[in-house]
Amino acid sequence: MNAQPHDIAAVESLLAFWRDAGVDACYGDAPVDHTHVAPPPALKAVQRATASVAPPLAGHAAEDAVAEARRLAAGAATLQDLAAAVAAFEGCPLRGMGATQSVFGRGNPNAAVMVIGEGPGAEEDRIGQPFVGKAGQLLDRMLAAAGLTDRVFIINTVFWRPPGNRTPTPQEQAVCAPFVERAFALLKPRAVLLLGAAASKSVLQAEEGIMRLRGRWGEWRLAEGGVSAPVMPTLHPAFLLRQPQAKRQVWADLLSLAVRLETDSVEEQG
Repeated sequence: MNAQPHDIAAVESLLAFWRDAGVDACYGDAPVDHTHVAPPPALKAVQRATASVAPPLAGHAAEDAVAEARRLAAGAATLQDLAAAVAAFEGCPLRGMGATQSVFGRGNPNAAVMVIGEGPGAEEDRIGQPFVGKAGQLLDRMLAAAGLTDRVFIINTVFWRPPGNRTPTPQEQAVCAPFVERAFALLKPRAVLLLGAAASKSVLQAEEGIMRLRGRWGEWRLAEGGVSAPVMPTLHPAFLLRQPQAKRQVWADLLSLAVRLETDSVEEQG
C-alpha cells in the first residue's frame, strides 16, 4: 500500500524530532544483514553528509590550532577586531570544506543578551551574517515579540558553514571556542541564550540532550577573567520550522529570559 503524503510528512517530522532530541540509532526486533540490503534514501543522505566531515586534526595539530585561535582572540580589543581575527584564522577544518567566507556576528555590540547558535547555513555563508535565513527570520520575530530586538548579539559556535548544513563536530567547535569565549568576555552580557543541542552542549560542556537542558537556567563562567552569566538553553529555530507546536516551549524560555533581565535591572536600580 502506498503511503499517503500526510503520512510521509508525519514520519519525516517525527524523524526530525528524534534527531534534534539526540536519537542517533534505531533497533529492530531482529538483526538485519545490511551488507545485502540497499540503504534507504534517509541513510544515503546521512552518509553523504558524514562523508563531508574533515579528518580530525592530529594531536599537536589540534593543539596548535587552538593555541593560534587563543592568540588571535586575545589580541582583539573590540568585536570588530575579533571579527577580523576570525577571518584571518586558518586553523578550523571547515574553512577548506566549501565555505565562501567567515560568518562572525550581528546585533548590538553592547547587548545585554548573547545568543549562540550552532553554525552558519547556506544563506549565512552567502551574506556573511548569522541567522539571516528562514530560521533567523523566525528567531528575529520571536525576539521582537519578547522585547529583545535591540538587546542581543548573535553568533555561532563555528564561523564557517559546515558542508551540507550538517552539525559541527565537537572538534570544530573546540577550535573556534576561543573566539566565542572572547566575544563573551568583550560583551559581558547579563544573560546568554543557547539555541539547540550543539550550542548548548558545546558551551555548557553537557552530555544531556536539548529536551533535558532547555528551560533550565545554568551558568557560563570563563576560567580566566572572571566573566560569568546565567545561561538559558532552548530549542533551535530551525527545529521550530519543522515542529511549530514546540514554539510554546521556546516562548516560555524567552519570557523567562526577559523577566530575568527586567528583575536584574530593577535590583540594580534599587
